[in-house]
Amino acid sequence: MLKGLAIGILLGMLLLSGGVAFYFLSGRAPAATTDPPLPFEKKLAHGALNAHIDRAGPMDPLVPADEPSYLEGAEVYKQNCAVCHGLPGEPKSTIAQGMYPVPPELFHGTGVTDDPAWETHWKAENGIRLTGMPGFKGRLTDKQLWQVSVLLANADKISPAVRAALARTATATAPAASTGIAKETKKN
Repeated sequence: MLKGLAIGILLGMLLLSGGVAFYFLSGRAPAATTDPPLPFEKKLAHGALNAHIDRAGPMDPLVPADEPSYLEGAEVYKQNCAVCHGLPGEPKSTIAQGMYPVPPELFHGTGVTDDPAWETHWKAENGIRLTGMPGFKGRLTDKQLWQVSVLLANADKISPAVRAALARTATATAPAASTGIAKETKKN
């Protein structure tokens, strides 16, 4: 009797695993950013992320929460983060509108100002799987990561000078973007 129960449980687990594999590998699972989310997808993803961050534990920022750090962080933010997370007073970019999950607008509403700087640093350094959030470890220095993290943790307290540094006009960025494309095309 016990042997039959064990075989039944094993067969049930194999059938369930095979069904899940078939669901995903046959193209039936949502894969497009416009598809509805899987049941419990957000809860499971956030649960895993929060547990991992909690396990990493708090760290003290390597830069002070002051005007010079905010200004340096604003430059790093504009170059690396703004395309997805936006700038103060500007609408979502077309890139951000096409992402799932939608990246939070960090200067609209609470953003990450209620998160400690060390948590934002961890997310920027390591990225977040299944969200489109890249990890910048090895691409930005630890100082740059802390500058952005301290800026975002204090985004609700920044001065008008820092807000002005975050402002970007379309005409100022368009030539740089087209120049980068032209250079890339010439390389190919």
